[in-house]
Amino acid sequence: MHITPQPAKLASASTVPVATSGQAAHAVTDLLRAWGAGEAGASEELVPLVYTELRRQARRVLRREGEGHTLQATALVHEAWLRLDAQHDARWQSRTQFLAVAAQTMRRVLVDHARARRALKRGGGGTQVTLKEADHAAATPEDVDVLALDDALARLATMDPRKARLVELRYFAGLSMPEAAAALGISLATVGREWAVARMWLRRELEA
Repeated sequence: MHITPQPAKLASASTVPVATSGQAAHAVTDLLRAWGAGEAGASEELVPLVYTELRRQARRVLRREGEGHTLQATALVHEAWLRLDAQHDARWQSRTQFLAVAAQTMRRVLVDHARARRALKRGGGGTQVTLKEADHAAATPEDVDVLALDDALARLATMDPRKARLVELRYFAGLSMPEAAAALGISLATVGREWAVARMWLRRELEA
């Protein structure tokens, strides 16, 4: 997969002063809505407020890949941003929602990248990732093929879309349990139960 060279606005994002957390929360929401409404310059103003978090998401996911992966965090962020920027009909509502969609987009970038690598290797081994989580809510295989994970999540989505979305939010977005609960509009207790069930289901699928 071709990774487009980084846009200048992203290249300089880390050097732009960022507002305090309270100010940034309101600014992000306002700018997301303006961006979704097509207001000129909104995405450029948004970049310094979300770039650090997007980099954190990307580094977290890539740390779980096995040795030898070629996609770097910066490239992952830039490719994801380009795809997000192309969603002209997006209706952004909040920082949490944006990060959730960004996580989904990073998942697609990683899958596309893994498929491209596999095609070059003519069916060789896929990109490896780990499903370890700090809270150890349920045991899962430490290393799985990112394409196998994507296929498993697709199967889970046909049976229980919310559980599949929860895995995506926790694994790819790195959202906390309360953040995931807010993003899904369900209680923290429900998130805890569904997270445990989803991870056990994935373990069975990926070990099969």
